[in-house]
Amino acid sequence: MNQSRVSEFLLLGLSWQPQQQQPLFLLFLIMYLATVLGNLLIILAIGTDPRLHTPMYFFLCNLSFVDVCFSSTTVPKVLVNHIFRSQAISFSGCLTQMYFVFMFADMDTFLLAVMAYDRFVAICHPLHYTTKITHQLCALLVTGSWVIANLNVLLHTLLMARLSFCADNVIPHFFCDVTPLLKLSCSDTYLNEMMILTEGSLILFIPFSCILASYVHITCAVLRVPSPRGRWKAFSTCGSHLAVVLLFSATISAVYFNPSSSHSAEDTAATVMYTVVTPMLNPFIYSLRNRDLKRALWKMIHRKPFSL
Repeated sequence: MNQSRVSEFLLLGLSWQPQQQQPLFLLFLIMYLATVLGNLLIILAIGTDPRLHTPMYFFLCNLSFVDVCFSSTTVPKVLVNHIFRSQAISFSGCLTQMYFVFMFADMDTFLLAVMAYDRFVAICHPLHYTTKITHQLCALLVTGSWVIANLNVLLHTLLMARLSFCADNVIPHFFCDVTPLLKLSCSDTYLNEMMILTEGSLILFIPFSCILASYVHITCAVLRVPSPRGRWKAFSTCGSHLAVVLLFSATISAVYFNPSSSHSAEDTAATVMYTVVTPMLNPFIYSLRNRDLKRALWKMIHRKPFSL
């Protein structure tokens, strides 16, 4: 690996305007606290209620854990930098942050696809659900997602580590994102860009295609339900999940699959959407429309401390 001449980078954050930094700090702090609290409540509710020990809630629990970790890789650094008036991050720290950001982003994508498959089997093949979605399959799907996500991100991190950074070390972003880093490199970044456009796009679009195919079959099955109330319930639940998928996939595609474009304010806004906003929204989307989960949350919140 080439020795980089740059030992640290400077993260400019979300805004260069001093009057905007304090409101943005408060906004990020509120969103981060909401993300952590909301997702931890989901995990605790599922863990303490035996009736929720099913494959659907197992995947939701994993998604909540990933969302907490995902948001924690970027937002705390933004908050600490603001408090201590520091913008520096070491070269190794930058690569480490990039690694975990994209590992958890991949895990979000894979888990959303797995959850779509789970709903497909539950709605389209309800009589065979318990024989198809076994505990062994659930563990295999989650473990396989972690392995593939780590291998994918390791590839991109090693490709980034071989690059040289000679002079400019200012990253116009709030975390070590791959696109601004490629702009700062004085090495040939052609291989990095090609891997993002090919292997990286497969990691995103294969799960998205599986989600889309699952929802096509789910829609066809729901339309055959005779009860209008039953159709509306299924569509409202699936619609929320599909909205998260579309928001997540669209923002990632807009940012990363055009590496030659300059990093703009629109790219930063799109990045905030998938790194901060989506992890915050997930627990609300999956709990507000779920009667069993709401019951478990209510029971857990009103449980006496000594009974825990």
